[in-house]
Amino acid sequence: MTDIAIQVENLSKLYHIGAYQKNRNVREALVDAFKAPFRRAGKLLSGQASGASELDETIWALKDVSFEVKRGEVVGIIGGNGAGKSTLLKVISRIAEPTEGFAEIRGRLSSLLEVGTGFHSELTGRENIYLNGAILGMKKTEIRQKFDEIVSFSDVEKFIDTPVKHYSSGMYLRLAFAVAAHLEPEILIVDEVLAVGDARFQKKCLNKMQDVGQEGRTVLFVSHNMQAILRLCPRAILLDEGKLIADGPSSQVVSKYLEAGLGTNAERNWEDPEKAPGNDIVRMISMKVRTEEGHVSESIDIRKPCIIELEYEVLEPGHLLVANFGLTDEEGTCIFVIADRDPEWQRKPRPIGRYISSALIPGNFLAEGTITVGGGIWSENPFVEHCDVQSAVAFHVIDSMDGDSARGDYGKKWYGVVRPLLEWKTKYTPK
Repeated sequence: MTDIAIQVENLSKLYHIGAYQKNRNVREALVDAFKAPFRRAGKLLSGQASGASELDETIWALKDVSFEVKRGEVVGIIGGNGAGKSTLLKVISRIAEPTEGFAEIRGRLSSLLEVGTGFHSELTGRENIYLNGAILGMKKTEIRQKFDEIVSFSDVEKFIDTPVKHYSSGMYLRLAFAVAAHLEPEILIVDEVLAVGDARFQKKCLNKMQDVGQEGRTVLFVSHNMQAILRLCPRAILLDEGKLIADGPSSQVVSKYLEAGLGTNAERNWEDPEKAPGNDIVRMISMKVRTEEGHVSESIDIRKPCIIELEYEVLEPGHLLVANFGLTDEEGTCIFVIADRDPEWQRKPRPIGRYISSALIPGNFLAEGTITVGGGIWSENPFVEHCDVQSAVAFHVIDSMDGDSARGDYGKKWYGVVRPLLEWKTKYTPK
């Protein structure tokens, strides 16, 4: 048992919906636990039920979840919205109390579950670094040795002695991640840190997390970015409606996640313009995968073309904007990256308005399997990346085995990221 860093056993978490519940600190939790028996006795004497009121609804955010993580393992936690991922990490991090079961941590833990988790808003960046190190049980000399590296990674040197309540969300995130990753915890828990920040910082985080894993520390990583999960995590755990659905090699678990329709589908819409990817120049509206007939579809016949479509709104004129897509297979391998080269708009600034840029991928080109598509918009001369959404949509390429695709009648696994049906010629010379 000494090689187990995290042990989760029959873990369940029940939430009440509709009843007011404030977040409690440790003191309030202890007082509440002390009063609970007397409160239950009072209800029994008054004839009330001991459970929630009739108007109070309940939901199991987690139900009977069990798994173990060995020391040095890097494990991805995936699942759709509301699957229980964040709740699981909060219970493991001792931020939330389990309703049933337990989660045991064996080692020094650092967690980044929300932007600025563990920061005191009135303290400066410098003071928060030392505070977090002290909470982890580090000596002042150990923190001092890591201080310059943390500040350099976070890019907040000019504001390190400013109270963090004055930081932008991006500055907050950069410093929070730098602290969590550099203070050498034995166990690092990160929840969707890549959902915030620019593309450069996201890549920086990914590289740092990869270094942490290679150093033999235990990592739990929640993300909707399947490429990041496949790159960083040899093992993945899939949750759905609070239950553990799959636990195994990340390539297999990610495939199950996408194939079951639990993850990204063939259409992604950003309804709120203020929260949509982009900036004051351009913002994304939607991404879709369509058949050649124009229908949005998660399944594409390998022999037929498909269309990747990005709708966006230009808010400021005068920029040479270019829509782009990146396709990745279920093993995390980049198939190709393409950029909009429509001659009508190439090297021409786009006026304000809505646009739909689409790219047609010919049939008999992609290999069968699950394909995830990221999309974004950059501008050229000079190059500026305005938005970049990884794993925005996904679709499944299906080889029907009718014998008229590139595989012919060959029934075994066909390797490769593309599967072109090329023109063949055979010259025969009889004897």
